Amino acid sequence: MRMDKLTSKLQQALADSQSLAVGRDHNEIQPQHLLLALLDGEGGSVRPLLDGAGLNVREIRNQLLKSLDNLATVTQATGDVNPSQALVRVLNLSDKLAQKRGDAFVSSELIVLAMLEDNSEAGKILKNAGATRDNLLKQI
Repeated sequence: MRMDKLTSKLQQALADSQSLAVGRDHNEIQPQHLLLALLDGEGGSVRPLLDGAGLNVREIRNQLLKSLDNLATVTQATGDVNPSQALVRVLNLSDKLAQKRGDAFVSSELIVLAMLEDNSEAGKILKNAGATRDNLLKQI
């Protein structure tokens, strides 16, 4: 995926998700890292999106933290961290969604939709919180 196709907020969230993974001694950036970064990012659109869809953002955040706590850690952290296959799938799916919508850029909202459509842990957390394609699309 071309980074220049991502909105600046999404690029910042990806950088923050990498930092989260490094700080937790994870060797891969998972969709959960990215979703947590999107929720915690100042001025971002994901928290209002999920709030507007009637979801409990605090509970989603707690479930993301729990999921991250359960990920394997590396014993000799080198700071070398790469995107997981699950994250690459979500990024590619969001790019496809943007193209179908005729959007020039991939936004944070499309990432959330892609997570929901994907079978990643972040998608499962969103689904368990009551997120659906329809209630999210109404907010976009």
